[in-house]
Formats: sequence, C-alpha cells, structure tokens
Amino acid sequence: MDDTRSRQVVIAGAGIAGLTAALAFSERGYLVRLFEQAPRLEAAGAGIQLSPNATRILRHLGVLDRLLPAAVRPEAVVLKDAATLRELARVPLGEAAERRWQAPYLVAHRADLQDALMARLTEQPDISLVTGARVGSIATGARHITATAEIAGKTVEASGFLLIGADGVWSTIRGLDPSGENGSGRNGVSAPGPASSRFSGELAWRATIGADSAAGEAFAAVAAANCVTAFLHPGFHLVAYPVSGGTAFNLVAFTRGEIIAEDWSGHADPNILASAMRGTAAALARLAEDAGPWAVWPVHTVDQRQPWTTPAGIALIGDAAHAMTPFAAQGAAMAIEDAATLAGFVAASPADPASALAAWEKMRRRRVAQVARRGALNHLAWHASGPVAVARNLFLKLRSPEKLAADLDWLYGWRVPDARRSKSSA
Repeated sequence: MDDTRSRQVVIAGAGIAGLTAALAFSERGYLVRLFEQAPRLEAAGAGIQLSPNATRILRHLGVLDRLLPAAVRPEAVVLKDAATLRELARVPLGEAAERRWQAPYLVAHRADLQDALMARLTEQPDISLVTGARVGSIATGARHITATAEIAGKTVEASGFLLIGADGVWSTIRGLDPSGENGSGRNGVSAPGPASSRFSGELAWRATIGADSAAGEAFAAVAAANCVTAFLHPGFHLVAYPVSGGTAFNLVAFTRGEIIAEDWSGHADPNILASAMRGTAAALARLAEDAGPWAVWPVHTVDQRQPWTTPAGIALIGDAAHAMTPFAAQGAAMAIEDAATLAGFVAASPADPASALAAWEKMRRRRVAQVARRGALNHLAWHASGPVAVARNLFLKLRSPEKLAADLDWLYGWRVPDARRSKSSA
C-alpha cells in the first residue's frame, strides 16, 4: 500500500461532523479528502446549541475563537410553563458554566459554526475539499478502501485506509455495499431495513426572527433575550434563544405530526402548530403568529443497533450513525465528539485500524446511548400533563439551580478520553 493511501482519510459529507473530522485527522498528520454532495456549503436548519463538551473540542481544534464573535453566551436555560409563563426551573450558564465545566455554553447560527470550521479548514494544506461530489460506490482492497464520486458528470476516485460517512441522517454511505451490490432506495443506493432512517412522529417547526422586528418585540414579552428558554406544554414544546450576536432569535417548536418530505425545509399545515398551542398564554401564541411562516422538517432517527464501523475501514459518525431526537440539544455535540474521538483512536493504533474502529465504536455507543436516554426523559417531562406535570413541577421547585447544573456534569463536563487507555480497557 503506497504511503499516500496509508495516511489518507476519505470523508463523505462536509457538515459539522465531516468538517470537524477533517480538522481532527489533519491535526494528527493525516491527509484528508473531503467530498460534499451539495454544489456549495449551506447550513441546514438555523440555530444550534453548543454545550461545553463540544466547545472544549472546538477550542482545541482552533475553531472556537473564530466562532465567538458571532455566538452568544446565554446566562441560563430557563424552563417555563407555556400556559402561565411561570418559571419552573433555571440552570445557570454564562460565567457559571465556564467555571464549572471549563468551557463556554454557546448558542449560534449553524452557518456561523460552519463558517468558523471552514475558516480553520482553509488553513490546513493537507485537507482537500471537493463540492458537488456525490459518493456513489465504494470498493475495498488490501488495506485500503476506494470511494468513487461523481462530479459534473465525471467520476473521480479517492483511496485511503479509512472512509468516514459523515453525510447525515439520510446517509448514502450507510447504505453502500463495498461489493458494489447496493440495495435500491433513497438516491438508488440505500440498503433496505435497518440502514434506513425512521420518522420519529415529531415535526420540528423553525423560525428566525430579528430582535428589532414585531416578532422580536413579542419574544421580549415572554422571555429574556440573554437566555435559552423552553416553554413546556402537553401538546408541544418551544425552545427560543439568541443567535447572530444577539441580533436575531432562533425559535424551534416540536409537535406530533404525519411524515412530510425528507428535507430540512419542508412544508406542513400551520394549523398543526396552532392546534398544538391551544391553551397557551396569549403572549406566546402571539409570538408564534408573528414569527411565521415557519419552516418544517420531519425529525428522523437511525436505529443505533446497526454497525457504525466495519473491519474493511468504514466508520459512520454523527447523524449517519446515530441520529436521535433533539430533546437533549446534543446532536451537534455528539457529532463533534465522534469526530475528535475517532481521530484519537485511529491515531493511537496506526498499525491496526480495524481494532481501533471496533474499540472506538464500543466506547461511543455507551456515551451516545446515555445521551439518547436523557433526550427521551426530557421529552417525557416537557410534554407531561396531569399528575405527571404536577410531580415534575414539584421536583423542579425543590431542585436548586446549582443541583440542576450538577445533574449535567456527566454530559457537559465530559472530556475526550485517552484513546490508548480506553482501548486497553475496552
């Protein structure tokens, strides 16, 4: 195997997971070939929450300083009753978060994070990014794997010892068969069964409003401009926070609904959201009306029991491996953690990448499963009604802000493990 292929990593997908992986592997001396299907990089969605477990990694990779001018450090996460606007609980962030977890909690626009990652990436001569390139097939050889991509009607090949599928919930790589005998499905290459994503039954409604707009004024009537605020209700919950340096607010509401087009900006009947919000405070209903029109996307998940790695040298990271519901606000953070830890495990065992991939997957499964359980608990609590809601409110009333923060130490205080030590104990 020639030296280039033995040191080259091929990545499909230039979203948060793929860009972070490219930087993490480049930092360790690997060559990186990055393919992105879209003709130009565009950030899907709008706002994003970056907890300390993620910003700590971004700081290490030289990305955080590029993001900070456009990001906001919220002072707290505040839970409110959507019907009464009464505050139920508060988790201190801001300077308290940095003292406790040694890294900031940030909220930002996805485009600003992507720009910060790209700014860092362009400084790395060992990373090659090609847009408008869809990986359509893969083939394995002796100690290498080759990805074939189509670019403007032409095909190009890239070979390396590792292929990373960072291409999101509707991943192409997840369904590709190295033998070339691919199943028919989404884009003609997804394998049937467990490889496919699954609609969770939840719709996410997004809107971005200017701070100085009528909707921005409506927001100021129900929430603090310097906090992440979650409004809880049996039929929906809505999360709001500042982005773009505080000049705008990101709103995202979650309701039950029927499956719609598999896209990040689909359309659904706005009456679904209006119906779910019946019985809420008039000021909150006014905010929802002023914030429209809302973009909608179906929340899809991926069966986490499927393999994330293969001995042939394929690894799935981020949503391609384990897309989960967003109720722990950890989707981006898990992708960032995946990228950093994968690079660490592979670099720690250069002579045995297959063993490194297996050890990495075992370690990450425990962490991701714990985060998924927290998200499921949040969804249950935030949509509680009747006696369950009463018990929730009593629990939150008795729990001090400091204890609520301590409950998150396992999540926000997490650090990238020593790969050699983790591998030996796996």
